Amino acid sequence: MSLLDTIGSLFGKSPESGSQQALVAAALEFVNNQPGGLNGLIDRFKEKGLGDVVSSWVSNGENQPITPDALHSVLGSEAVTNLAAKAGVQPDQVTGLLSQILPHVVNAATPDGEVPAEGKLNPTTVLGALGGLSALLGNKGNA
Repeated sequence: MSLLDTIGSLFGKSPESGSQQALVAAALEFVNNQPGGLNGLIDRFKEKGLGDVVSSWVSNGENQPITPDALHSVLGSEAVTNLAAKAGVQPDQVTGLLSQILPHVVNAATPDGEVPAEGKLNPTTVLGALGGLSALLGNKGNA
């Protein structure tokens, strides 16, 4: 079963959830393909002055929010365009959706407040911890 299929079974296969499922899968792949995995992504946040934000996602405390514009600044236009293509959504939708999803993905990947040694996110661990995320995604509506 592919990562996208696993996410689909977790969230249900409604048309609205399809792009969100694909974006979660693309986000996991994106983080794992960073030089250094999650550690590399954390370094990118720190370079953009957002180290406190990403550190809150790793820690066991409350996740600080991130704006879509700030996330776009961290990821860069090329990464946003690539994520959009993989998820089947418009590039201007990616950072809005990811600003809601990514804090939960990072938080789920670091349940003990520590980044995995090799910085790679384990999809099974993340998806298991994200069981409640479907409610978050399902309530996004057409705002």
